Amino acid sequence: MPATQKPMRYGHTEGHTDVCFDDSGSCIVTSGSDGDVRIWEDLDDDDPKSINVGEKAYSCALKNGKLVTAVSNNTIQVHTFPEGVPDGILTRFTTNANHVVFNGDGTKIAAGSSDFLVKIVDVMDCSQQKTFRGHDAPVLSLSFDPKDIFLASASCDGSVKVWQISDQTCPVSWPLLQKCNDVVNAKSICRLAWQPKSGKLLAVPVEKSVKLYRRETWSNQFDLSDDFISQTLNIVTWSPCGQYLAAGSINGLIIIWNVETKNCIERVKHEKGYAICGLSWHPTCAQIAYTDAEGNLGLLENVCDPNGKKSNSKVSSRVEKDYKDLFDGDDTSNVSDCLKDNAVKTHSVSKGIVNDEEDDDDLMLRSHILEDDENSVDVTMLKIGSSLFKEEEDDQGGSIHNLPVVASQRPFYDGPMPTPRQKPFQSGSTPVHLTHRFMVWNSIGIIRCYNDEQDNAIDVEFHDTSIHHATHLLNTFNYTVADLSREAVLLACESTDELASKLHCLHLSSWDSSKEWIVDMPPNEDIEAICLGQGWAAAATTSLLLRLFTIGGVQKEVFSLPGPVVSMAGHGEQLVIVYHRGTGFDGDQCLGVQLLELGKKKKQILHGDPLPLTRKSYLVWVGFSAEGTPFYVDSEGIVRMLNRGLGHTWTPVCNTREHCKGKSDHYWVVGIHENPQQLRCIPCKGSRFPPTLPRPAVAVLSFKLPYCQTATEKGQMEEQYWRSVIFHNHLDYLAKNGYEYEESTKNQATKEQQELLLKMLALSCKLEREFRCVELAGLMTQNAVNLAIKYASRSRRLILAQRLSELAAEKAAELAATQAEEEEEEDFRKKLNAGYSNTSTEWSQPRLRNQVEEDTEDNGEADNTEERPEIHKHVLRLLSEGFFLMKGAVISSSQGRINPFKVSGSSKEPAISVNSGRSTNILDSMNKSSKKSTAFNRATDDEKSPVIKPLIPKPKSKQASAASFFQKRTSQTDRTEEVKEENPKNSSSETPAVCPQNTENERPKTGFQMWLEENRSHILSDNPDFSDEADIIKEGMVRFKVLSTEERKAWAAKAKGGTASDGAEEKKRKRVVDESQEIENQEEKMKNLNLPKKQKPLDLSTNQKLSAFAFKQE
Repeated sequence: MPATQKPMRYGHTEGHTDVCFDDSGSCIVTSGSDGDVRIWEDLDDDDPKSINVGEKAYSCALKNGKLVTAVSNNTIQVHTFPEGVPDGILTRFTTNANHVVFNGDGTKIAAGSSDFLVKIVDVMDCSQQKTFRGHDAPVLSLSFDPKDIFLASASCDGSVKVWQISDQTCPVSWPLLQKCNDVVNAKSICRLAWQPKSGKLLAVPVEKSVKLYRRETWSNQFDLSDDFISQTLNIVTWSPCGQYLAAGSINGLIIIWNVETKNCIERVKHEKGYAICGLSWHPTCAQIAYTDAEGNLGLLENVCDPNGKKSNSKVSSRVEKDYKDLFDGDDTSNVSDCLKDNAVKTHSVSKGIVNDEEDDDDLMLRSHILEDDENSVDVTMLKIGSSLFKEEEDDQGGSIHNLPVVASQRPFYDGPMPTPRQKPFQSGSTPVHLTHRFMVWNSIGIIRCYNDEQDNAIDVEFHDTSIHHATHLLNTFNYTVADLSREAVLLACESTDELASKLHCLHLSSWDSSKEWIVDMPPNEDIEAICLGQGWAAAATTSLLLRLFTIGGVQKEVFSLPGPVVSMAGHGEQLVIVYHRGTGFDGDQCLGVQLLELGKKKKQILHGDPLPLTRKSYLVWVGFSAEGTPFYVDSEGIVRMLNRGLGHTWTPVCNTREHCKGKSDHYWVVGIHENPQQLRCIPCKGSRFPPTLPRPAVAVLSFKLPYCQTATEKGQMEEQYWRSVIFHNHLDYLAKNGYEYEESTKNQATKEQQELLLKMLALSCKLEREFRCVELAGLMTQNAVNLAIKYASRSRRLILAQRLSELAAEKAAELAATQAEEEEEEDFRKKLNAGYSNTSTEWSQPRLRNQVEEDTEDNGEADNTEERPEIHKHVLRLLSEGFFLMKGAVISSSQGRINPFKVSGSSKEPAISVNSGRSTNILDSMNKSSKKSTAFNRATDDEKSPVIKPLIPKPKSKQASAASFFQKRTSQTDRTEEVKEENPKNSSSETPAVCPQNTENERPKTGFQMWLEENRSHILSDNPDFSDEADIIKEGMVRFKVLSTEERKAWAAKAKGGTASDGAEEKKRKRVVDESQEIENQEEKMKNLNLPKKQKPLDLSTNQKLSAFAFKQE
């Protein structure tokens, strides 16, 4: 019979792991890099005995009730077996011992160390020691001659030596291995072995073959090799009879030869291709225990029959068995054990366990090989079919089969292999075969099941004891599936020969005395998955039916499922069903998902869409967040959520593997919250699920979307923004479906999102990415765009400011159109509701919130100032903290915001006044538009609604754009006065552009301004081609500079007048002293407007980059 490979299990933390059997073969002993020795009764032992022997255990050996270990404290220790009581130290080395072995009768041990020494020590009297010197590098492995005459050793110096124990001499040495300086750098640990009983042959793994040397002559008798060996062999071990030799390679291949015939009789591939570093043959049975370099333990059974001959099972039975193993959905092993990263894993079970019942769908492929009558077999097709499972795929995810030697070349199938279908499971449950298990663990509570010799019961516990007290139930019907909600406990069991499959509900929230009901399923129909919602329960059965019940036990709708169910979950009115859409290939599951809403208006949201899974993974959890969004988790730890804002697509939001410390560690999900963003799960060390005792501790993981370059500031902000968006989509869903939610949550989310967008815009602005700035502004609200325009204006990006103001105008128009539609809808509602009672309806409920918003906006400018997104105030705070801090810009609640273009107190007054006029033109109209946005359609015909005007379209040049700063805006004063009248209290802080304008009105004109007003006509007559204000100003500057000092002083005195106070006179006099400097500064200002932005040094910090756009104050 071919060897049976059992699913591997976690044994120790990743690192070198050793394995051996005890003398009777009743238990398996392993040691690992976690410093523990574990004693396993069998591979399925869930609670092995553990003995801690040190920080790390490099090797272990067991004989005559003595457990000897090579430990990281450079000692060889002894413990009693199986008690694990320390029994002293046999010997010490100066560095780590790498291998320890017993001799045949268990009286001596041999140990090899990294200090190049080999020692043989008497177990009963450790003073009796022999030391063997001769290796020039760390010793890799040792093997005792069964007759206790010789000792073989392999070393990193590349040699394999044979020592004569009696006189400690070395009769022979072979340079077989690749040299290295330490064990960790060795390509192979070269675990050699003498043939049992006779000791006739010494087997040494060298590269891709095993060399066998004859005793005493030390000649190379022959080599054992195989075409399937692609990597170096690591270890060899003999069968107790000495007829078979097994070898393990560094890529996970185990090969077994018949030494007499030199034929390969078995080939088995490791599930994940890890290096085989431990190999031990059972002393009496045809079993081989093996360990890998990642700490896992595996077992091969039925390696050879008792006669030591290759199994001669018929081809037909082999093919039939392979197909049953491949497609059998009723295998007793759990999903976690039967599905790993391989494409196809054939679970070989004894013929008595194989279930002969197979679905017709499962026999589709089989029908190509077997005729209509199963007893009548086409020999040619069977030959092809038998080779289908005999060839190994080189791919890591390849099939894991036993690969007998094919005597002659026969055609075989080399395409994709079908994946066994994942069996149904309940989210938050542990495997059914465990005696103590979780039936469900969710955000409501925990249901535990105890099924041992003493008790067969179910415990129900609620996280919040105010919902219901804990309950203890007798499990008389052997329930295997359970679900828990605030209203009820739902249980289900499979059918037996006497009893039908049952659905049992404990209705905890029932107000009458009858709180239980039980429904029997029809014959030959078993419940496979169940779930609870608000007021309903659902059960999916083997007949591909989904049955709905009320929480009180009334049968409701029944409908067919497109495929066998995998899992279900419920929340409120929502029901999500995951099922098999078809057969997957090469390790992939082919799953589909349906999402239904079972409220008054029943509808299907997802119509059997494919469920995306990571390559070669399977589903481990499906459910809803506390807010009602569907989530699911696959075996690779990827958490995905339904993105309602992107056409009901699935978005990965977390990778739990990133939080795991070891490769064998996992997180077991128990609940998800969107606000706050929390993934609640239980860390499982070396396992996929937690034990029931001690009570597991729940950990909280954060979400992270898989965006690119999240190490950069841009990538971080992009990830944060979109995570905020996707995790607040549920608010729109709740509003759409008439649920209540806190408005402050949405406002806070909007504030965070707009804040991130403004930061990204500032960053893009510093990086000269103006097109990207406009793209970001497209995602902003109107008020955030207003702030973006201010930012662009202050950073002197005129084209960007123009683009943003055009975008703001579009947004204002869209807002006006939306509000017009809302008002029409409101009028339509009023007509429909005329004459009816004022009770809440599906229309009026959401309308209440809109009405409140409109009323709030109509309460006047003062209320609106508070309602404006708090981002504005937050950005002001960021400005004060230095994020948008501008040199020379002063922010004050009493003075408003002084114009950032102001460079000196006296010489730049014209620039200040005109710039403020331009800024007011853009920003005042923005503010007024946002403030009166709700009144667009209420305005009378003769009253113009304020609409945002874009900047001057397509200026002829930068100079022309600059000229607009100096143009007179007669309407600005009126506008600012209107704003002041509407909201005098907040005008200084909320409309900062007003302050410079008022300052201009109160401050006298300079001499140059008065001279320019009187001489403007002369300049235009002399230069009729001047059309731009900038040309006139430049010509005026030239002419004003030509005037004598006395004339300039006269114009300054004329401008000064006599209305100012003495203090003001003194200041103005100070300004007049150097009027020529004013003109020079005016010219410099004009040049600056036309110059490109100065490049900043690359080595500035981010905050310096973001704040370096302002002018330096002189």
